[in-house]
Amino acid sequence: MCSQVLINPFCKGCVIFSKSLARRPLANSSWIRTLSHGTQSSNNHDFHDKSGYENSKRLMITGFGAITLAGLYYYFKKNIPTVWAHESKENEVNTVAREPGSFVEGLPVYSSDDVAKHCNESTGVWISYKSGVYDITPFIKIHPGGNKILLGAGGSVEPFWSLYAIHQQPGTLALMEKYRIGNLTKGEEHLAMANMHDPYANEPRRHPVLVVKTKKPFNAETPSSLLVESFITPTDIFYVRHHFPVPDVDLSSGNYSLEVIGLDEKHSLNLNLDQLKTAYAPHSVTAALQCSGNRRSEMNRVKPTKGLEWGQGAIGNAVWKGARLRDVLLTAGIKDSDENENWHVQFDGLDADPTNAPYAISIPLTKAMDPRGDVILAYEMNGEPLTRDHGFPLRVVVPGTTGARWVKWLTRIEVSKNESESHWQQCDYKSFNPSTDWDKVDFSTAPAIQEMPVTSVVCEPHDGEKVKLKKDKLNLRGFAWSGGGRGIVRVDVSIDLGKTWHVAELLDPVKLSKQWAWTRWQANLPVQTTGQETEIWVRAVDSSYNTQPEGMEHLWNMRGVLAVAYHKIKVLVEEN
Repeated sequence: MCSQVLINPFCKGCVIFSKSLARRPLANSSWIRTLSHGTQSSNNHDFHDKSGYENSKRLMITGFGAITLAGLYYYFKKNIPTVWAHESKENEVNTVAREPGSFVEGLPVYSSDDVAKHCNESTGVWISYKSGVYDITPFIKIHPGGNKILLGAGGSVEPFWSLYAIHQQPGTLALMEKYRIGNLTKGEEHLAMANMHDPYANEPRRHPVLVVKTKKPFNAETPSSLLVESFITPTDIFYVRHHFPVPDVDLSSGNYSLEVIGLDEKHSLNLNLDQLKTAYAPHSVTAALQCSGNRRSEMNRVKPTKGLEWGQGAIGNAVWKGARLRDVLLTAGIKDSDENENWHVQFDGLDADPTNAPYAISIPLTKAMDPRGDVILAYEMNGEPLTRDHGFPLRVVVPGTTGARWVKWLTRIEVSKNESESHWQQCDYKSFNPSTDWDKVDFSTAPAIQEMPVTSVVCEPHDGEKVKLKKDKLNLRGFAWSGGGRGIVRVDVSIDLGKTWHVAELLDPVKLSKQWAWTRWQANLPVQTTGQETEIWVRAVDSSYNTQPEGMEHLWNMRGVLAVAYHKIKVLVEEN
């Protein structure tokens, strides 16, 4: 089998080479360029040119031995040790079918020391997972998490995946198996996790009604049917989004403080929570918080994306209370001036990755300093101190923007001429056109998501539900929201694939500007026929007359963010 793997490509290569000689003298090209040229042009060879063809035959006989030797040399040089992995893969019916990380008979065996020698791109980047050894060098540039993949270079990824547990999903593990080159020495597969402490051992308790997407880190959404029960989403069932383990801050220890870096040391601040509460007047704002990836599961029906499989419940509406960020920045010497119009405010949280790099992002300084922007440093949610899951003791509330800007467990603020350099600001939470994929994306070409576009959702009934009419009408309820403080002026509903539209009733007061909260809606639509499937479409219009596009295919992006097309569900309408 190995001999076939090696020789077959070169037999084919020699045939191509012999044809190409008729068009290009051997001395004028390297053998690789000749093979490539011959592949492209051999079909156009003029066999009527007999003298040229005879010359090519003589050259072919002379060069056949040389090209074969060169080809074998090149092949061995470039493909050992992965050639054995290729042989094994040919013997397997389905690579994905095997247990990821299991010992595979026939593959080379490497020790942990062997893996450790391949820890950067110059040596090749190898990792191990359970009993498997993988060469992930080609994957580094297209890794959705950027160069954080190098944290495990030359060793096991298991300690890091205990933190980034989202990787331990079937799709991710199947993808990793494509880079399999061997097995780890038996007995060494358990060393990586020996004496390892579970970083998620001290997580807070959560309400069982939450729909869990991942447990480590914990990510869960609110059931859509509960979203519209109340204008204010109860804290216990408010969606939860984490990247890392939840910090446990003990205020009684005196170790917590908020560092604010002003223009100079004279104006920099260091505040504990009590000082923040007493030095600055409290301000309350009712605002919806939504994850950038809310409704990603609908976008995944078009084509798979990277990210949590959110339904429609990664959103909630709450009353937040805290100090205005503007007031704090004025104390730190920041001025209301056009001179700093293009500056930024960077935020760091206490949650951090294995290198101790915190979750960090930034927002424009103009948003932070806008008296009408309502950006606050919140210490209360729905009239109670923040819970651990929602950022105790302090989080940033940036109304009208994506949840990625609302940093929890806030510990540091800095005003800067530059955006945050963190992965989360530079290489995540951005959107690209549907033709851009991970192998060709340039994150520097797109701005970070700030204000969110308009969206709307049918919360009741849910997709696939059997429903009964009430007085020959189909009862619908849902929510709508738009970023940037733009109020919802209309919600349209169709049950005939957009041929006709009905205007829904808005249930909550709406302002045309500074409308940070969501708006719930309802509609009671007459249905003429029963016993068949009905498709429901909903779209919202905001105060700037922005509306939702019809299909997710027009919005598709590799990260699965900003999934704000019409919400479409199908229900079976039963007889009364």
